[in-house]
Amino acid sequence: MELMSLINAVLLLSTAIMFVMAVELKKLIHASILLGAGSAILACVFFIAGAPFAAVFELVVGAGLITVLFISAISMTKPGGGE
Repeated sequence: MELMSLINAVLLLSTAIMFVMAVELKKLIHASILLGAGSAILACVFFIAGAPFAAVFELVVGAGLITVLFISAISMTKPGGGE
């Protein structure tokens, strides 16, 4: 197996693992951080595949903006159902 195909396989497998873990986690803050990390790794896959504009867009929007919006929305909600 060639080195680049091994690197791609490891990156894609870690992306899939992070996204599945983000869906399965109970703590929302940890899930949103894992979602951002998975998006950052997916941006690396795009860059290696030869799509630098898609990689930058995924990094800025997927890993940056959406993660910050999720974390800020989670921090604004009250734990305990708003008693």
